[in-house]
Amino acid sequence: MGRSAPKSLFSLSLRPERKCKCYNEYFVNGYVFHTEEYGQGRKTYNNGVCVKGSTSSELEVDYYGRLEEVVELQYYNEQNIVFLFKCYWYDTTDRGIRVDLHYGLVKINSKARLHNINDVFVFAKQCQQVYYTYTPSFRKDRSRVDWLSVLKTKPRGRVEVIQDENEDTSVRDEVFQVSEVVEPY
Repeated sequence: MGRSAPKSLFSLSLRPERKCKCYNEYFVNGYVFHTEEYGQGRKTYNNGVCVKGSTSSELEVDYYGRLEEVVELQYYNEQNIVFLFKCYWYDTTDRGIRVDLHYGLVKINSKARLHNINDVFVFAKQCQQVYYTYTPSFRKDRSRVDWLSVLKTKPRGRVEVIQDENEDTSVRDEVFQVSEVVEPY
């Protein structure tokens, strides 16, 4: 029982420092996130956030929101830095989300905010990036104006590999790299 905790764990137990830093953008998990204010007028939309979570009944739920602020908390040790996203969260209950079972398209009600607004922060490492767009409609249906379609984006610099279950993974091709440059004639 006489063992002491590592310094990094001890510094986390002491609350963060009183000062924090705020940023307009942050790169994590292969995504570049911008705060909603910083992204105004830009050609790319980088403030959509998706976090996987669970409910009290242990069902997995995707929570969707917009990034409002990037916060860096530093603890009393240079190595213990935590980045948090402060988000505006959309309601993911039945009144705030619809899923098209045929296409798997998720739609959220942009006017429905999540009721528990005390939980506005999430660890940046938990986030995926999403894009919100209006669902195209051939008729002028006013009931659809508040509903946005959710499109998940792919991280930059990563390649998604789908492995065939019949593929033999015990034999791997060796990587080949040419060590010299061959000049053309």
